[in-house]
This record gives sequence, structure tokens and C-alpha cells, in this order.
Amino acid sequence: MTVATKSQSDVADLRLADAGSRRIEWAGREMPVLAAIRERIAREQPFKGLRIGACLHVTTETANLAITLRDAGASVALCASNPLSTQDDAAAALVKNEGIATFARKGEDRDTYYRHIEAVLETKPEITMDDGADVVTLLHTTRRELLPNVRGGTEETTTGVIRLRAMAAEGVLAYPIVAVNEARTKHMFDNQYGTGQSAIDGLLRATNILIAGKTAVVAGYGWVGRGVASRFRGMGANVIIVEVDPLRGLEAAMDGYLVMPIAEAAKRGDIFITTTGSINVIRAEHFPTLKDGAIVANAGHFNDEIEIPALEKQSKGKRTVRTFVEEYSHESGKKIFLLAEGRLLNHVAAEANPAAVMDMSFANQVLSIEYLLKRGKRLKPDVYAVPEDQDALIARVKLDAMGMKIDRMTDAQKTYASSWKAGT
Repeated sequence: MTVATKSQSDVADLRLADAGSRRIEWAGREMPVLAAIRERIAREQPFKGLRIGACLHVTTETANLAITLRDAGASVALCASNPLSTQDDAAAALVKNEGIATFARKGEDRDTYYRHIEAVLETKPEITMDDGADVVTLLHTTRRELLPNVRGGTEETTTGVIRLRAMAAEGVLAYPIVAVNEARTKHMFDNQYGTGQSAIDGLLRATNILIAGKTAVVAGYGWVGRGVASRFRGMGANVIIVEVDPLRGLEAAMDGYLVMPIAEAAKRGDIFITTTGSINVIRAEHFPTLKDGAIVANAGHFNDEIEIPALEKQSKGKRTVRTFVEEYSHESGKKIFLLAEGRLLNHVAAEANPAAVMDMSFANQVLSIEYLLKRGKRLKPDVYAVPEDQDALIARVKLDAMGMKIDRMTDAQKTYASSWKAGT
């Protein structure tokens, strides 16, 4: 395999490549749906000559996706969607052993982060793959001259979908984008089971605390929030849910959790994890009310959910006490511990979501690109749902890979389900 040239890559250490390849292979064993799709599209070559620009978390699971796209004939350029989420060995393996242009270093600063996105944009992508909509944002602001090249895109995360729908509502979105995040085989599994587990994994790796007996506050009761909350409860925590949506708040209450405003929860919590995709969920007025020793972390895409500038302003100093644990000496005399710089806890302090759930998410990515190419110019610029039959296919293949089967409706059941004449 030809190594990508220096101009086609920027990774931390190519000497990590072989270790990265072994971990990519390990992740691939847990991704049977993507493997089945790869076998077909490697044969059919539906992406031959297609330029794909991807801004995703550069992990071993994402590496399997990039290799699948390449094997289908695409030219892939990949950069990180978060400055701290890159797995350097996976990035090195993609460059050295797979020949895929990769621009990602764990811990890169803001300037490097955007320089890497610009490097991907320089390939003039025809399809964009985003995890947070940063590529889409740059294409619609500073790099508008590249928009005529773009045929469609996909979006992987809740935060990105929120941004894209705002763009569509304002009439500024220039090309069709499939909201992969909204697929049931994505948010029901990746978000709930994947992030639910990996966020707790990141918390434990960073702190090594005992969760049993602690009061854990989860901000947001979407799919990520309910996954985090259920695992906290399973490990013996007393769980409080913070919500702004009355239906989700009611659901959390019916699921047996305490539900209250963040102002009240701030006084009670030992551990806080934000999962909303919003901004300033834990903010200036809450920091003085936190307990001494409170641990604050975020499992949403961007580090905006915790108002870190306010915490900095209110603190007399800070120091790193463990890897990915910063101790803030608050002016109140209390110590507040911020994990992973307020960035994605599961990616920064752990190994991100397990491959078994990313299998379905990335299968959706590949099939959504096929959908965009087949529909072509019939799609107006807008945000589109993943087709239901695609969702069902991925779930069925996943069940088969797990050695499980489900029933199919009989003809009589189909007729009954579509009839109004049966009566009582």
C-alpha cells in the first residue's frame, strides 16, 4: 500500500501505524454489517472516482469506514471533528498502511484543527461527511467557491443536525444532507448504548472514582442522556435528570429518576455530565453553588455545554491533577474538577463508542452516500431522513450477525394491519 505524501497527511507519528492497524483489525471484527457492505461495494465500485471529504472522529472504527469507502473506489480525505478525539495510531495506520489522506493529531490546537479541515476542502469534495457540521459551515462561509462541486453530504451528530436544520430553515443550505444521526439504528444504539457506556468509561479512566452512592446529574434526557443515566443507576448512583422538554422530563420521572432544574441539581450533585447539544447548561451562576470536589464533564459534541470561560474567571487558579482532570480553585474556596477540557468525555479520556454500535452508524453512512448518488439532482437542498428500508435492512443484518432471527408478518397479518373493516 502506498503511503500518503506529506502534503496529503498530518499525523503525530507514523511509527504507530502497525499498532494502529492491529487495533483497526480488532474493531473490524465487531463490525459485521459494515464488512458485508464492504464486500458488495468493493465488487460493484459505486463510488469510483468520487471525492469524499470527511470530518469525523479519527478512531479505529472510523478507519474501517474510510477503508470501506476507499475500497468502493472513492478518494477519501479525512480530518478530525474534535481536537482531542483522534487516536494517533489509527491516524498513522490510515496514512502509512492504507494510503488514505488523513489530517489529525490528538491535542491539536484550534488553528491546526481548522487548517486540517481546509486541507480536506482543498481536495474539492463531492460528498461531505460531517460530525458537527464544521465542514458544511466553512463551505457556506469562507469557501463558497467549492459549493458547485458538492453533490450531497451526511451528518453524524445531534449538534450538527441542529445546525443544518437552522441553515435549511433560513434557506441558506446549498446541497442535500442525510441526517444519519436521526436513523433509529444510529441514535437508539450508538447514542444510547454506545455513548452511555463510553462516557462512563471515560469518567472512570480519568478519575478512578467509585460511582456507587454518589449523586450523578445528567443534563438532557435524549438518547445519550438516557444511556448515561441508566448506566449510572446500574452502578449504584442516585441519578438526577435536568431537562427543558416537559415530555422528556416526564419520561425521566416515569423511568424513576428525580427531575429538577439545574439550579437545584447543582447544589446536590457529586458528578455532572451534560448531554444536550446546547450551550451553557452549567453556567456562571451555578459554579458557586457546586459542592467542594464536584466533577463536571460533557458528553455532547462541542465544549459549549459547560461555560468554561466563566469558571476560569471565577477561579483563582487551576492545575492538572490527573490526565484529563483539571482542578479549579474556585473563589468560594471550593475545588471543582473539569474533565477532558469540557470536550467529548468518551473520545478524550476513553476509546469512544464500541465498534459494535459504530458498525450500524457507519453502515448508515455508506448506504446514505449511495442513496444521495442514486437520487442525484432530484433532491433539493434540505436535511433528509435515512430511508426506513435502509434502517430496517441494517437492523436485520445486525441481528443475523448476532445469530438471532425475528418473525415476518403472515399475509393475513399484513391484510389485517392495512384494513379498517375487521371490527371487534
